[in-house]
Amino acid sequence: MNSYRKELWFNVPGRRAFINITPDVAETVQESGVQEGLVLVNAMHITASVFINDNESGLHQDYEKWLEEIAPHEPTSQYLHNRTGEDNADAHLKRQVMGREVVVAITGGKLDFGPWEQIFYGEFDGGRRKRVLVKIIGV
Repeated sequence: MNSYRKELWFNVPGRRAFINITPDVAETVQESGVQEGLVLVNAMHITASVFINDNESGLHQDYEKWLEEIAPHEPTSQYLHNRTGEDNADAHLKRQVMGREVVVAITGGKLDFGPWEQIFYGEFDGGRRKRVLVKIIGV
């Protein structure tokens, strides 16, 4: 059994973004040399997410609208967490809904996806560097 670890770094200038990281993860799988195994991809920050879905701009806009409806940023005073001097309580909630990580099978040295599946980094409180862990195990 082999193991490989890599960190991907992001610095989203705005507050929120969805970034397709599938090519980065696929490249990391190639670097690892693993032919059969699993890859774990997880956000290492509590205001960011990693998830799998379709790379379709309308869907991303729907996510943006839906997340803002269930956890609006404004007014920031509505959240007890923001009494600590932060203004990112909504980002914590959005991350909880969208998830922390994904696990994808590796078959024949490639990501083993269903139709249209892609891996995304979701940023909900940008403006600083954050990282995503890619951990691969297999043979």
